[in-house]
Amino acid sequence: MKTKRTIRFKMILVFIGYNLIFAAILCPFVLFWGPFESLKVMAVGSVATSRHPQVVQAFLSQAEIDRIMNLNNYRGISVSEVIDRTKVISDPSTGITIEDIKGSSFKGKVMLIKDPKRIKLSVTRELGVTGERVSDLVKNMGAIAGINAGGFYDPDGKGNGAFPDGLTMHEGQLVHNNVGDKAVNIVGFNDQGKLVLGKMTANQLVEKNMREVVTFEPNLIVEGKSMIQGDGGWGIAPRTGIGQMADGTVIFVVIDGRQPTWSLGADLRGLMRVFEDYHAVNAVNLDGGSSSELVYNGKVLNRLWNIFGERYIPTAFVVTP
Repeated sequence: MKTKRTIRFKMILVFIGYNLIFAAILCPFVLFWGPFESLKVMAVGSVATSRHPQVVQAFLSQAEIDRIMNLNNYRGISVSEVIDRTKVISDPSTGITIEDIKGSSFKGKVMLIKDPKRIKLSVTRELGVTGERVSDLVKNMGAIAGINAGGFYDPDGKGNGAFPDGLTMHEGQLVHNNVGDKAVNIVGFNDQGKLVLGKMTANQLVEKNMREVVTFEPNLIVEGKSMIQGDGGWGIAPRTGIGQMADGTVIFVVIDGRQPTWSLGADLRGLMRVFEDYHAVNAVNLDGGSSSELVYNGKVLNRLWNIFGERYIPTAFVVTP
């Protein structure tokens, strides 16, 4: 009798395991080839801008991916996202305020820094070899806080954040350039502490007295004008962004994502809505996904999506003492 129960139990486990494996195999076909257009749009936007865009490319042609990615940019959806804000830390001695934020699909952190000239770019000390964790990039500069900054490219397939993509500048010196004379969308601070966004070449960075610069996109708010139409076309994911108020206050935003029981993440319009709520006059999306991170006083404040902990990246915007 005991043997029969054991056999029956094993058969049930095999049946459950088989169905789980079958569902896992079937899932991408339903997402990318199924009849649910809205589900496909969200999945393509999220995966195509993640660390593994090849997953989408295995199921859809580049023409179809481009069609879906561009579709969201012209939907003209009007979304009135309500952002709940709860102050966590307000320390006049450091000039820093930290707040918890909550939207319809996400939770995150906002850090406000009164003095914009305290914002510096920390670059990995092993440029071209390996990146570093945000906590290390903050520590290297003797800083007290920081967020991940620009993206990176991966010529050797190692995925270790060794090469920042585009133009990278620290203290007015160009430290990395893999685009030559090409103009790219820069995110940086000039010698007056103003956050500057827009396309520039390496020579223009010098002409415009830029000091701390990375390359990323898209711009969310430029000189008070909101830039994202529809949901932005990048899907829902963990997000990092940086912005600035009219009085110079710098805004760090980090939104958790890909954690269904905690926070799904935000699309680009949702991220823009956060900056609008904080009255940013300029704001831009930074590298997101498993790179999204906020560090303060040696501790990671947000909930990382990466199960392996902090990701190795090439650059971080940090707050010096």
